[in-house]
Amino acid sequence: MTHMLKIVTCLLCLVFGAEVSRAEELPPAMASTPDFRAVVQNAKSKVFPAVIYIKCVSESHEEGKRKSQEVTGSGVVISADGLALTNWHVIDKATSVRCLLADGTAMDAEVIGSDQSVDLAALQLTLPQGVSSLPFATFGDSNILQEGDFVMAMGAPWGMNRSVSIGIISCTSRYLPESSEYSLWLQTDASINPGNSGGPLVNTEGKIIGLNTRGGGGMGFAIPSKTVEILLPQLRNHGKVDWSWTGLQLQPLRDFNRDMYFAAENGVIVAETDPQSPARRAGLQPRDRIVRVNGEKIDAITEEDLPAVRRKLGFLAKGEPARFEVVRGNENLQFEITPREKGHVEGEELDCPRWDFTVKEINQFDNEDLYFYQKVGVFVFGIEYPGNAAAAGLQAEDIILTIDGQDIKTLEDVRRYHAQTMENIKTTHRVVIMVLRGGLIRQIVLDYARDYEKE
Repeated sequence: MTHMLKIVTCLLCLVFGAEVSRAEELPPAMASTPDFRAVVQNAKSKVFPAVIYIKCVSESHEEGKRKSQEVTGSGVVISADGLALTNWHVIDKATSVRCLLADGTAMDAEVIGSDQSVDLAALQLTLPQGVSSLPFATFGDSNILQEGDFVMAMGAPWGMNRSVSIGIISCTSRYLPESSEYSLWLQTDASINPGNSGGPLVNTEGKIIGLNTRGGGGMGFAIPSKTVEILLPQLRNHGKVDWSWTGLQLQPLRDFNRDMYFAAENGVIVAETDPQSPARRAGLQPRDRIVRVNGEKIDAITEEDLPAVRRKLGFLAKGEPARFEVVRGNENLQFEITPREKGHVEGEELDCPRWDFTVKEINQFDNEDLYFYQKVGVFVFGIEYPGNAAAAGLQAEDIILTIDGQDIKTLEDVRRYHAQTMENIKTTHRVVIMVLRGGLIRQIVLDYARDYEKE
């Protein structure tokens, strides 16, 4: 057993020797005799002090009423003045954010920017009185990573003290359908557990090359540091990533999943255009091949190339015509598409106590099926069980058309009418709600005389 351990240690030393040669500065002893533990400790010492444990109180409306819940995660400080990074899903709908450094220093934090599409968020920590600067970590270059490079996932999994797990980069450009709109992922076998979300993925030089985001089944995925660096200025300056929207649905020239292969060596294929989108209004059609945008070549040979193409389109100037050069059959065509602001991916939400359901704004990007029926409006987001809405037969995703004959278009319409009914609850306790369910109009009589909260 001891003999085998020596062999493994020697192999690790040989592997890490290659990694150490990339470090900018290493202690003399470490440079002459690379050691697995020394490499880990050196990288850990540079980043661990900047890793933060995050505890949020957030609001949830999914169960038919507003509920507060505690969400925990990790993050990393990237500047001395307290700028930190974490995931969007850690701070989503947070009403308060508290952070804890490895040395026990606790502080409040403000969410200064977030983006659901990439699952990225920026925090500004409030430095305690008497503290002028915080330990911070720096970025490395995720573009130079190779499969097999050793990495460390750091964070506070399960709400515990800081931890580090070790693994390798399994894939430098993992495409995850439905989760790779604007960025590919770094895949690693370093353990990423619940609570690790938002913590740094670190190389052997002690630099951030990714942000831990999801894990399970022996696989972990991180946002590449280069993606973070591209988007961070917008989070700081605008509070969000100001994506443009063209309505183009794209597919690569070599689409293995759909078993479709196009006889071309450059460009990207239009799979579909969204209804009433700038692209459809401009006249683009499925199977068109886009080869240039504003004179710049644009290519997607495989699906791994799609996020970079979408990101370029997402950064087009809003309200300004963009020139698209397109091949359609044997014709070379030009179109002008004027992108518009993508807006919020998620709609706002509202709790309706005593009615025992919550409502949410219809959003083109988050509720495509509902948007097909109703471009502007609200729908039933959550039903409380047991409750008056459930007893009346309301269902999640019912689009609310009218309440007692009054048109409902916004959350404010619902809020105002709900407040009126609560003021008059001693004289009446019924409303008639017209809903659109699967394209069919239904009438629901909601009796809210019963107070389930007090039972």
